[in-house]
Amino acid sequence: QVKLVESGGRLVQAGDSLRLSCAASGRVETSDAMAWFRQAPGREREFVAGKSLVAQYYGRAVKGRFAVFRDNADNTLTLQMDRLKPEDTAVNYCAIGKRLDTERESYETWGQGTQVTVSS
Repeated sequence: QVKLVESGGRLVQAGDSLRLSCAASGRVETSDAMAWFRQAPGREREFVAGKSLVAQYYGRAVKGRFAVFRDNADNTLTLQMDRLKPEDTAVNYCAIGKRLDTERESYETWGQGTQVTVSS
């Protein structure tokens, strides 16, 4: 079993930076892919960023503003978010799966989420 716990979400102003962390515990393999998704009220859950051993992807809405880092030594995934916009307001979820993909169905385990709110 794998457990994911997100942290770092809070209320910020437009233009601010914020760092989210995801701590994975349990049977985590170095070869697993880890990713961030987000879900705004009334919208589908969308891919934000993800990282595997050989690749990293970013969603179109965040590319150039967000960066994802993974520490395999302590199984953490960090999302550095810069130049935040009100449209970045969402619950951000960490996920883990066997392959890096932008589709939520590829991920087997999810965290509970952390709220990011960006005021204008």
